[in-house]
Amino acid sequence: MRDPYEVLGVDRKASEAEIKSAFRRLAKKLHPDANKNDPKAASRFAEINAAYEILGEEDKRKAFDRGEIDAEGKPRFQGFEGFGAGGGRGQGGFAPESEYETFSFGPEGFTRSNRRGGGGGAGYAGFEDILREAFGGAAGRGRYGGGSGESFDAHDFGVGADVRAALTVTLPEAARGVTQRVHLPTGKDVEVKIPAGITNGQQVRLRGQGMAGPGGAGDVLITVSVAEHPTFTLDRADVRLDLPITLDEATLGAKVRVPTLDRPVEITIPPWTSSGRTFRLKGKGFPAKEGRGDLLATVRIALPERSDPDLEALMEKWRSTKPYDPRKRM
Repeated sequence: MRDPYEVLGVDRKASEAEIKSAFRRLAKKLHPDANKNDPKAASRFAEINAAYEILGEEDKRKAFDRGEIDAEGKPRFQGFEGFGAGGGRGQGGFAPESEYETFSFGPEGFTRSNRRGGGGGAGYAGFEDILREAFGGAAGRGRYGGGSGESFDAHDFGVGADVRAALTVTLPEAARGVTQRVHLPTGKDVEVKIPAGITNGQQVRLRGQGMAGPGGAGDVLITVSVAEHPTFTLDRADVRLDLPITLDEATLGAKVRVPTLDRPVEITIPPWTSSGRTFRLKGKGFPAKEGRGDLLATVRIALPERSDPDLEALMEKWRSTKPYDPRKRM
Protein backbone atom coordinates (compact mmCIF):
# COMPACT_ATOMS: atom_id res chain seq x y z
CA MET A 1 0.00 0.00 0.00
CA ARG A 2 1.16 3.56 -0.71
CA ASP A 3 2.25 5.99 1.98
CA PRO A 4 -0.99 7.13 3.73
CA TYR A 5 0.15 10.79 3.62
CA GLU A 6 0.50 10.46 -0.15
CA VAL A 7 -2.89 8.72 -0.46
CA LEU A 8 -4.70 11.54 1.39
CA GLY A 9 -2.52 14.24 -0.21
CA VAL A 10 -1.45 15.86 3.07
CA ASP A 11 1.87 16.98 4.51
CA ARG A 12 3.51 14.96 7.27
CA LYS A 13 3.06 17.95 9.57
CA ALA A 14 -0.66 18.23 8.78
CA SER A 15 -2.99 18.77 11.72
CA GLU A 16 -5.73 16.37 12.75
CA ALA A 17 -8.33 18.76 11.28
CA GLU A 18 -6.45 18.93 7.95
CA ILE A 19 -6.28 15.14 7.72
CA LYS A 20 -9.97 14.81 8.53
CA SER A 21 -10.85 17.47 5.94
CA ALA A 22 -8.74 15.75 3.26
CA PHE A 23 -10.36 12.39 3.92
CA ARG A 24 -13.85 13.88 3.83
CA ARG A 25 -13.14 15.63 0.52
CA LEU A 26 -11.74 12.46 -1.08
CA ALA A 27 -14.54 10.28 0.32
CA LYS A 28 -17.17 12.43 -1.37
CA LYS A 29 -15.18 12.54 -4.60
CA LEU A 30 -14.29 8.83 -4.81
CA HIS A 31 -17.34 7.17 -3.28
CA PRO A 32 -18.54 4.39 -5.67
CA ASP A 33 -22.09 5.76 -5.60
CA ALA A 34 -20.74 8.93 -7.27
CA ASN A 35 -18.60 6.95 -9.73
CA LYS A 36 -20.91 4.18 -10.90
CA ASN A 37 -19.20 3.86 -14.28
CA ASP A 38 -15.69 3.63 -12.85
CA PRO A 39 -14.73 0.04 -11.93
CA LYS A 40 -11.64 1.29 -10.04
CA ALA A 41 -13.61 3.58 -7.73
CA ALA A 42 -14.11 0.86 -5.11
CA SER A 43 -10.39 0.12 -4.78
CA ARG A 44 -9.49 3.82 -4.56
CA PHE A 45 -12.17 4.36 -1.94
CA ALA A 46 -10.85 1.38 0.07
CA GLU A 47 -7.34 2.85 -0.16
CA ILE A 48 -8.30 6.20 1.37
CA ASN A 49 -10.24 4.38 4.11
CA ALA A 50 -7.11 2.37 4.97
CA ALA A 51 -4.96 5.51 4.92
CA TYR A 52 -7.30 7.30 7.31
CA GLU A 53 -7.23 4.25 9.59
CA ILE A 54 -3.55 5.07 10.12
CA LEU A 55 -3.51 8.87 10.12
CA GLY A 56 -6.89 9.47 11.74
CA GLU A 57 -5.86 7.88 15.05
CA GLU A 58 -3.15 9.67 16.99
CA ASP A 59 -1.39 6.56 18.37
CA LYS A 60 -1.32 4.80 15.00
CA ARG A 61 -0.06 7.92 13.26
CA LYS A 62 2.79 8.32 15.77
CA ALA A 63 3.66 4.64 15.42
CA PHE A 64 3.76 5.00 11.64
CA ASP A 65 5.89 8.16 11.82
CA ARG A 66 8.36 6.33 14.09
CA GLY A 67 8.50 3.43 11.63
CA GLU A 68 6.94 0.96 14.08
CA ILE A 69 4.09 0.03 11.74
CA ASP A 70 3.85 0.01 7.96
CA ALA A 71 1.22 1.60 5.69
CA GLU A 72 -1.12 -1.33 6.34
CA GLY A 73 -0.82 -0.95 10.11
CA LYS A 74 1.34 -4.07 10.51
CA PRO A 75 4.25 -4.03 13.02
CA ARG A 76 7.81 -3.57 11.75
CA PHE A 77 10.16 -5.48 14.05
CA GLN A 78 13.59 -3.85 13.93
CA GLY A 79 14.98 -5.42 17.06
CA PHE A 80 14.10 -6.51 20.54
CA GLU A 81 15.92 -3.89 22.60
CA GLY A 82 12.66 -2.15 23.40
CA PHE A 83 11.32 -5.12 25.35
CA GLY A 84 13.99 -5.04 28.05
CA ALA A 85 13.64 -4.24 31.70
CA GLY A 86 12.07 -0.97 32.65
CA GLY A 87 9.29 -1.10 30.03
CA GLY A 88 10.78 1.66 27.88
CA ARG A 89 10.29 2.12 24.14
CA GLY A 90 13.47 1.01 22.32
CA GLN A 91 14.26 0.74 18.65
CA GLY A 92 11.32 -0.95 16.96
CA GLY A 93 9.63 -1.49 20.33
CA PHE A 94 6.13 -0.75 21.53
CA ALA A 95 4.85 1.00 24.60
CA PRO A 96 3.52 -1.25 27.37
CA GLU A 97 -0.06 -0.11 26.78
CA SER A 98 -0.01 -1.45 23.23
CA GLU A 99 2.04 -4.49 24.22
CA TYR A 100 -0.89 -6.04 26.08
CA GLU A 101 -3.79 -4.67 24.05
CA THR A 102 -6.49 -7.31 23.52
CA PHE A 103 -9.49 -7.60 21.22
CA SER A 104 -12.69 -9.58 21.66
CA PHE A 105 -16.03 -9.90 19.92
CA GLY A 106 -19.39 -10.34 21.62
CA PRO A 107 -23.01 -9.21 21.44
CA GLU A 108 -21.92 -5.57 21.64
CA GLY A 109 -19.49 -5.89 18.72
CA PHE A 110 -15.67 -5.62 18.92
CA THR A 111 -14.14 -4.44 22.19
CA ARG A 112 -10.54 -3.66 22.98
CA SER A 113 -8.64 -2.98 26.22
CA ASN A 114 -5.08 -3.00 27.56
CA ARG A 115 -3.33 -4.05 30.74
CA ARG A 116 -4.02 -0.64 32.33
CA GLY A 117 -7.73 -0.91 31.57
CA GLY A 118 -7.86 1.90 29.01
CA GLY A 119 -8.96 1.73 25.40
CA GLY A 120 -6.59 3.26 22.87
CA GLY A 121 -7.62 6.03 20.51
CA ALA A 122 -10.57 7.36 22.51
CA GLY A 123 -10.45 10.66 20.65
CA TYR A 124 -10.27 9.09 17.22
CA ALA A 125 -12.92 10.22 14.71
CA GLY A 126 -13.50 7.00 12.74
CA PHE A 127 -13.87 7.18 8.98
CA GLU A 128 -17.49 5.95 9.24
CA ASP A 129 -18.28 9.02 11.39
CA ILE A 130 -16.83 11.28 8.72
CA LEU A 131 -18.75 9.45 6.00
CA ARG A 132 -21.91 10.04 7.98
CA GLU A 133 -21.09 13.77 8.00
CA ALA A 134 -20.15 13.81 4.30
CA PHE A 135 -23.19 11.88 3.09
CA GLY A 136 -25.88 13.22 5.38
CA GLY A 137 -25.79 10.48 8.03
CA ALA A 138 -26.31 7.59 5.60
CA ALA A 139 -22.97 5.82 5.88
CA GLY A 140 -21.56 3.47 8.47
CA ARG A 141 -22.75 1.86 11.63
CA GLY A 142 -19.83 2.41 14.07
CA ARG A 143 -20.15 2.62 17.85
CA TYR A 144 -17.66 4.47 20.02
CA GLY A 145 -17.19 4.65 23.76
CA GLY A 146 -14.53 4.65 26.45
CA GLY A 147 -13.60 3.22 29.81
CA SER A 148 -12.30 -0.27 30.43
CA GLY A 149 -13.85 -1.69 27.26
CA GLU A 150 -14.10 0.67 24.27
CA SER A 151 -16.80 -0.48 21.88
CA PHE A 152 -16.24 -0.50 18.12
CA ASP A 153 -18.02 -1.80 15.05
CA ALA A 154 -16.19 -4.13 12.66
CA HIS A 155 -15.64 -1.22 10.23
CA ASP A 156 -13.34 0.40 12.79
CA PHE A 157 -10.90 -2.49 12.27
CA GLY A 158 -10.54 -1.94 8.54
CA VAL A 159 -13.59 -3.76 7.25
CA GLY A 160 -14.49 -2.32 3.84
CA ALA A 161 -17.36 0.11 3.41
CA ASP A 162 -20.88 -1.03 2.62
CA VAL A 163 -22.12 -0.78 -0.96
CA ARG A 164 -25.63 0.49 -1.61
CA ALA A 165 -27.82 -0.32 -4.59
CA ALA A 166 -31.49 -0.16 -5.55
CA LEU A 167 -33.86 -2.72 -7.04
CA THR A 168 -37.44 -2.41 -8.27
CA VAL A 169 -39.90 -5.33 -8.24
CA THR A 170 -43.55 -5.66 -9.20
CA LEU A 171 -46.26 -6.07 -6.58
CA PRO A 172 -46.85 -9.76 -7.46
CA GLU A 173 -43.07 -10.38 -7.24
CA ALA A 174 -42.96 -8.69 -3.83
CA ALA A 175 -45.85 -10.89 -2.69
CA ARG A 176 -44.42 -14.25 -3.77
CA GLY A 177 -40.68 -13.46 -3.57
CA VAL A 178 -38.26 -13.42 -6.46
CA THR A 179 -34.56 -13.77 -7.29
CA GLN A 180 -33.03 -11.04 -9.43
CA ARG A 181 -29.58 -10.13 -10.67
CA VAL A 182 -28.32 -6.70 -9.58
CA HIS A 183 -25.41 -4.70 -11.01
CA LEU A 184 -23.53 -3.04 -8.13
CA PRO A 185 -21.67 0.30 -8.19
CA THR A 186 -18.46 -1.72 -7.76
CA GLY A 187 -19.00 -3.29 -11.19
CA LYS A 188 -19.92 -6.71 -9.78
CA ASP A 189 -23.19 -8.52 -10.48
CA VAL A 190 -24.89 -10.41 -7.63
CA GLU A 191 -27.97 -12.62 -7.31
CA VAL A 192 -30.42 -11.13 -4.80
CA LYS A 193 -33.18 -13.23 -3.25
CA ILE A 194 -36.14 -11.00 -2.41
CA PRO A 195 -38.25 -12.61 0.35
CA ALA A 196 -42.02 -12.93 0.01
CA GLY A 197 -43.87 -10.04 1.65
CA ILE A 198 -41.17 -7.38 1.26
CA THR A 199 -42.56 -3.84 1.26
CA ASN A 200 -41.52 -0.60 -0.41
CA GLY A 201 -38.30 0.85 1.03
CA GLN A 202 -37.14 -2.27 2.90
CA GLN A 203 -33.53 -3.41 2.53
CA VAL A 204 -31.89 -6.74 1.79
CA ARG A 205 -28.35 -7.16 3.21
CA LEU A 206 -25.74 -9.33 1.49
CA ARG A 207 -23.04 -9.80 4.09
CA GLY A 208 -19.40 -9.71 3.03
CA GLN A 209 -20.09 -8.71 -0.58
CA GLY A 210 -19.29 -5.01 -0.26
CA MET A 211 -15.99 -3.20 -0.73
CA ALA A 212 -12.81 -4.91 0.35
CA GLY A 213 -10.81 -3.61 3.30
CA PRO A 214 -7.79 -4.75 5.33
CA GLY A 215 -10.11 -6.48 7.81
CA GLY A 216 -12.54 -7.97 5.30
CA ALA A 217 -15.29 -6.90 2.94
CA GLY A 218 -18.27 -4.75 3.89
CA ASP A 219 -21.89 -5.59 3.09
CA VAL A 220 -24.18 -4.86 0.17
CA LEU A 221 -27.43 -3.06 1.06
CA ILE A 222 -30.17 -3.38 -1.55
CA THR A 223 -33.09 -0.96 -1.13
CA VAL A 224 -36.20 -2.48 -2.68
CA SER A 225 -38.89 -0.40 -4.36
CA VAL A 226 -42.27 -1.92 -5.21
CA ALA A 227 -43.56 -0.50 -8.49
CA GLU A 228 -47.12 0.79 -8.81
CA HIS A 229 -49.43 -1.80 -10.36
CA PRO A 230 -52.00 -0.90 -13.04
CA THR A 231 -54.70 -3.06 -11.39
CA PHE A 232 -53.85 -3.59 -7.73
CA THR A 233 -53.45 -1.07 -4.90
CA LEU A 234 -51.86 -2.08 -1.61
CA ASP A 235 -53.73 -1.09 1.58
CA ARG A 236 -51.51 -2.46 4.36
CA ALA A 237 -51.90 -6.23 3.88
CA ASP A 238 -55.11 -5.91 1.85
CA VAL A 239 -55.09 -5.55 -1.93
CA ARG A 240 -57.76 -3.43 -3.60
CA LEU A 241 -58.93 -3.37 -7.20
CA ASP A 242 -61.78 -1.97 -9.28
CA LEU A 243 -63.77 -4.75 -10.97
CA PRO A 244 -65.59 -3.62 -14.12
CA ILE A 245 -68.84 -5.46 -14.92
CA THR A 246 -71.36 -4.99 -17.72
CA LEU A 247 -74.82 -3.48 -17.33
CA ASP A 248 -76.48 -6.84 -17.89
CA GLU A 249 -74.15 -8.56 -15.36
CA ALA A 250 -75.10 -5.96 -12.77
CA THR A 251 -78.81 -6.37 -13.56
CA LEU A 252 -79.10 -10.12 -14.08
CA GLY A 253 -76.11 -11.39 -12.08
CA ALA A 254 -73.19 -13.42 -13.43
CA LYS A 255 -69.98 -15.33 -12.63
CA VAL A 256 -66.97 -13.15 -13.41
CA ARG A 257 -63.21 -13.69 -13.42
CA VAL A 258 -61.19 -11.68 -10.89
CA PRO A 259 -57.35 -11.32 -11.07
CA THR A 260 -55.34 -11.82 -7.86
CA LEU A 261 -51.64 -11.63 -6.97
CA ASP A 262 -51.42 -15.39 -7.58
CA ARG A 263 -53.91 -16.61 -10.17
CA PRO A 264 -57.41 -15.54 -11.29
CA VAL A 265 -60.46 -16.74 -9.36
CA GLU A 266 -64.17 -16.69 -10.17
CA ILE A 267 -66.79 -14.93 -8.05
CA THR A 268 -70.56 -14.63 -8.30
CA ILE A 269 -72.12 -11.22 -8.89
CA PRO A 270 -75.69 -11.28 -7.53
CA PRO A 271 -78.51 -9.72 -9.60
CA TRP A 272 -79.11 -6.01 -9.05
CA THR A 273 -75.53 -5.26 -7.96
CA SER A 274 -74.80 -1.54 -7.95
CA SER A 275 -71.47 0.17 -8.62
CA GLY A 276 -69.42 0.61 -5.45
CA ARG A 277 -70.32 -2.73 -3.89
CA THR A 278 -67.18 -4.44 -2.58
CA PHE A 279 -66.54 -8.18 -2.49
CA ARG A 280 -63.94 -9.54 -0.05
CA LEU A 281 -61.81 -12.52 -1.07
CA LYS A 282 -60.26 -13.90 2.14
CA GLY A 283 -56.53 -14.66 2.10
CA LYS A 284 -55.95 -13.35 -1.42
CA GLY A 285 -54.10 -10.21 -0.34
CA PHE A 286 -50.47 -9.46 0.54
CA PRO A 287 -48.43 -11.62 2.95
CA ALA A 288 -47.65 -10.00 6.31
CA LYS A 289 -46.41 -11.02 9.77
CA GLU A 290 -49.96 -11.22 11.12
CA GLY A 291 -51.10 -13.32 8.16
CA ARG A 292 -52.04 -12.81 4.56
CA GLY A 293 -54.45 -9.97 3.84
CA ASP A 294 -57.63 -10.05 1.74
CA LEU A 295 -58.44 -8.92 -1.77
CA LEU A 296 -61.17 -6.27 -1.96
CA ALA A 297 -62.87 -6.07 -5.36
CA THR A 298 -65.09 -3.00 -5.82
CA VAL A 299 -67.67 -3.25 -8.63
CA ARG A 300 -67.74 -0.56 -11.33
CA ILE A 301 -70.47 -0.80 -13.98
CA ALA A 302 -68.95 -0.23 -17.41
CA LEU A 303 -71.02 0.68 -20.47
CA PRO A 304 -70.08 -0.60 -23.94
CA GLU A 305 -67.15 1.20 -25.55
CA ARG A 306 -69.31 2.30 -28.49
CA SER A 307 -72.85 3.70 -28.49
CA ASP A 308 -75.66 1.20 -29.23
CA PRO A 309 -78.99 2.41 -30.72
CA ASP A 310 -80.95 -0.51 -29.21
CA LEU A 311 -79.60 0.15 -25.72
CA GLU A 312 -80.26 3.85 -26.09
CA ALA A 313 -83.87 3.20 -27.22
CA LEU A 314 -84.39 0.85 -24.26
CA MET A 315 -83.04 3.49 -21.85
CA GLU A 316 -85.30 6.18 -23.37
CA LYS A 317 -88.33 3.97 -22.81
CA TRP A 318 -87.11 3.10 -19.29
CA ARG A 319 -86.61 6.75 -18.38
CA SER A 320 -90.12 7.72 -19.49
CA THR A 321 -92.00 4.77 -17.97
CA LYS A 322 -89.97 3.74 -14.90
CA PRO A 323 -88.10 6.74 -13.55
CA TYR A 324 -86.17 6.49 -10.27
CA ASP A 325 -83.83 8.83 -8.36
CA PRO A 326 -80.71 7.23 -6.79
CA ARG A 327 -79.72 10.63 -5.34
CA LYS A 328 -82.90 11.40 -3.42
CA ARG A 329 -81.21 10.86 -0.04
CA MET A 330 -78.25 13.11 -0.84
